[in-house]
Amino acid sequence: MHSEMTQYSLTKPRNLRTTVKLPASKSISNRALIIYALSDCCILPENLSDCDDTEVIIRALRDKPQTIDIGAAGTAMRFMTAYLAATNSGEHVLTGTDRMKQRPIGILVDALRRLGADIRYEGREGFPPLRICGSKLEGGALEIEGNVSSQYISALLMIGPVLSKGLTLRLQGDIISRPYIDLTLWTMREFGADVDWTSIDTIEVKPQAYRPRPYYIENDWSAASYWYEMVALSEDPEAEVRLEGLMDGSKQGDSSVRYIFSLLGVKTVFDSKKPGVPTVVTLKKSGRCVPRLEYDFVNSPDLAQTFVAACCALGVPFRFTGLQTLKIKETDRIQALKTEMAKLGYVISDVNGCELFWNGDKTPTAGPVPCIDTYADHRMALAFAPLALRMPIVINNPKVVTKSYPQFWDHLRQAGFLVEG
Repeated sequence: MHSEMTQYSLTKPRNLRTTVKLPASKSISNRALIIYALSDCCILPENLSDCDDTEVIIRALRDKPQTIDIGAAGTAMRFMTAYLAATNSGEHVLTGTDRMKQRPIGILVDALRRLGADIRYEGREGFPPLRICGSKLEGGALEIEGNVSSQYISALLMIGPVLSKGLTLRLQGDIISRPYIDLTLWTMREFGADVDWTSIDTIEVKPQAYRPRPYYIENDWSAASYWYEMVALSEDPEAEVRLEGLMDGSKQGDSSVRYIFSLLGVKTVFDSKKPGVPTVVTLKKSGRCVPRLEYDFVNSPDLAQTFVAACCALGVPFRFTGLQTLKIKETDRIQALKTEMAKLGYVISDVNGCELFWNGDKTPTAGPVPCIDTYADHRMALAFAPLALRMPIVINNPKVVTKSYPQFWDHLRQAGFLVEG
């Protein structure tokens, strides 16, 4: 989306005291939009995310052009593939960036074909772009690997209610990113779907149409994670960040950030604990930090970059597992983390592309302020920017944040950071 090369040089504020209106949840927005389209609802969900990934779904559903270019939006690619295949929406070519054409989609296409979908590859087998001829599908029983992207599974589940026989989906082997699957089920139920786990590995979706309804989307716990990182890294003992629009008991998988950061010295206080009601969450320092952190990110892989950066800057050795999906994200996040942390003197190692560990060693760095490359990956910019609280830092191509958090740099400026570039 943003190919022009820019740089932001970051300087920390004297104190960290700010209130932030977080962006709406991208995960819930994207699910609610597909369900909204499948329910023939005429009222768009409220408080939709204004990030790139959500904007491309809104445009695709509104305009339905012959060729739908979803850019770098992985969620949009997976969700729109299933939506277009299962509805009488005509014939479309679904394409994206060069990186998107390297991100596998064969497992989802094979599953949809087994349900009767008419999908052909326009280029390399197993990868976008796709030519999709939409039609009403029967549905029935289907098996899919549980250790693939949860977005494939969510894409299939969401079309379940409009299939004439519904959908019984059995997940084989290990199931990763389970909270994202549960978030999909929860959002589906909000629109009247009859769907549930019937066993440890099987989900049943009844052929019962979605019910149109007004719907309000809560704010984004993934975006909150970068403010947790800032409070953890701030040397201001009275640091306080107030985050607006989060819910206690949120179904977002990344809401686990509050528990993990409690181990790194950040305390979370909710203004209201009323379920389902957005409230203000205040982050403060607790003064207690573990000497070492081991964590399995299988259920929240998007938090991994934040915790790698935070632990290194805090001098907390770590071993993080459950990272197998990181290699097929916007970039190979395992390699990107190793490369960029090395610029800052932190040598982190990986095991088989699914674990990262750091034993606490730091090599001296000399020369100019390190420039962090972002690899067209929003989470690289978002996770590395808070390091400015501990060291001078420059972020290359910082505008990639529009993929999930367009106001991020403005919010940093409001918090007193000097953002120059």
